Amino acid sequence: MRYLGLDLGSRTLGMSLSDPLGIFASSYKIVRHNEEYERLLNDVEEVIKEKKIEAIVLGLPKNMNNTIGPKGELSFQFKDMLEKKFSLPVFLEDERLTTKQAENILIHNDTSRKKRKKVIDSMAATIILQSYLDKNK
Repeated sequence: MRYLGLDLGSRTLGMSLSDPLGIFASSYKIVRHNEEYERLLNDVEEVIKEKKIEAIVLGLPKNMNNTIGPKGELSFQFKDMLEKKFSLPVFLEDERLTTKQAENILIHNDTSRKKRKKVIDSMAATIILQSYLDKNK
């Protein structure tokens, strides 16, 4: 089963893909959306069709005390939009500290600050997806 991992930010959407067997996640791309969700859904649709996606894993930002704040509520709304438009299962995965993890990985690999800014959301989406795959296989 092929999965699409998503990290929804306020201006960008990080994307990652699983391999066709649903074992490994890898970074795919970042889409700028500036809260234009209809256009964003069209961009996601292209990836779903092109990569033959069968399920989506969407990051769920939680507060450190496990409560859901405004960003988490936005993820629930986006999940509903995805399910309605694509009729695919959408799984929510706790994304606490994934951006920090992604940043640490990129720093460890000597990625420049400028390049880190460009790829961090996609790397966070990869961590979200891999976490889901590891727990569910």
